[in-house]
Amino acid sequence: MTQLVSARGLTKNYGDLKALNDVSFNIEEGRIVGLIGPNGAGKTTALKAILGLTKFDGELEVMGLDPRRQRAEVMQHVCFIADVAVLPRWMRVSQALYLVEQVHPRFDRSKAEEFLGRTDVRLKSKISSLSKGMVTQLHLALVMAIDARLLVLDEPTLGLDILFRKEFYRLLLNDYFDGKRTILITTHQVEEIEHLLTDLMFVNQGKLVLNSSMDELAERYAEVAVHPDKVNELRELGPISEQQSFGRTIMLFEDKPRDRFKGYGEVRTPNIADLFVAKMKATRK
Repeated sequence: MTQLVSARGLTKNYGDLKALNDVSFNIEEGRIVGLIGPNGAGKTTALKAILGLTKFDGELEVMGLDPRRQRAEVMQHVCFIADVAVLPRWMRVSQALYLVEQVHPRFDRSKAEEFLGRTDVRLKSKISSLSKGMVTQLHLALVMAIDARLLVLDEPTLGLDILFRKEFYRLLLNDYFDGKRTILITTHQVEEIEHLLTDLMFVNQGKLVLNSSMDELAERYAEVAVHPDKVNELRELGPISEQQSFGRTIMLFEDKPRDRFKGYGEVRTPNIADLFVAKMKATRK
């Protein structure tokens, strides 16, 4: 596959604070990547580096270009959504479409209007009169009408209710993602994007603590609901986390063959949220 983003030794300091500390990763074309981390972990700094919005040390290429020196060229092939509330509230919807049409060479206004035609958003409406969910639909219409190779989403559904969050990701997957475009998402609502992702990265305190495809996760990590009489015996295998749930002991193991747990309890693949909590606690020890 073609590498769309390639980082080697990516480092960013704010005084004594290392927002990114020697981070290396690749993002391939046609993938949906979740970049997950606690507040202040370095997620937004990494996105800003990819978008050419901050200086950094190390090597970073986006579609073969250096975003520090070739940001204009990079942004012709990239879309970015942060909080949808950033759209100017004084504009009418038609003016927003006109503005993007004038500044982005890959914007197809007819596609945006076709998408909005399936919603309650009207071209003559002022953005200030729209609900946040409707603003989200407008923002999606603008993005989906741009023929971009990389879509970067930074907490895109922040503040939306669960109905609009699910609709956002449904439209993203069904109407935008075509198997060739690449999507990079950061969010704290990891349970809602788990089914979308092809790849997962965890970042904490400026370091990359996990970088894996979703298929590899099932091979590398096992969660065991342990039989009560086997707890002490299984604990000797060194789980990376242990917790109590409904009276049962749940242990999470890394890089151990699943057949090793035969007879010890129910074995399953951990969800992203549980794996995230376990990895964050492990890196703080």
